[in-house]
Amino acid sequence: MFIQTESTPNPATLKFLPGQDVLGAGTADFPTADAAEASPLASRIFKVSGVTGVFFGADFVTVTKDDAVEWDHVKPAILGAIMEHFQSGQQVMAGEAAASGHAEHTGEDGEIVEQIKELLDTRVRPAVAQDGGDITFHGFDRGIVYLHMQGACAGCPSSTLTLKMGIENLLKHYIPEVIEVRPVAA
Repeated sequence: MFIQTESTPNPATLKFLPGQDVLGAGTADFPTADAAEASPLASRIFKVSGVTGVFFGADFVTVTKDDAVEWDHVKPAILGAIMEHFQSGQQVMAGEAAASGHAEHTGEDGEIVEQIKELLDTRVRPAVAQDGGDITFHGFDRGIVYLHMQGACAGCPSSTLTLKMGIENLLKHYIPEVIEVRPVAA
């Protein structure tokens, strides 16, 4: 098994491509070791000292490390953990763990929210996945769109620029009711 790695815009995060499906569809975010209990693979990666976050996409694993740790010291152990997992034949997720996605929205702004989700799914999420992350809809209130940033996007130095100059401008262009875009913590 050959696992490729790619850098991301977030220097604390690397994208690992095992050459096979990880989730197949959807995403899963593990911001802590406790959250990783739902995944044997995430749990195994968190055993590597210095790992602070794990994120799964369709065909990639994104790992975030502590700033005090150098990639040269943790990357070989992470590669080993991913390789061991896939060679073990274990499932990536234990049981029927749901893949994360957009939050549900009920209310009078339903049509606007559907337009927001459609633009996120077709224009934003594919590009962000290339960088090892995901952005999902969290809420819409009085013209303000709240988005949840995951994987390489969470804590990325360029995430504010991405939100304001990229996503906010895109949504405002297509949906006049959108006034602003803000990130939310999980």
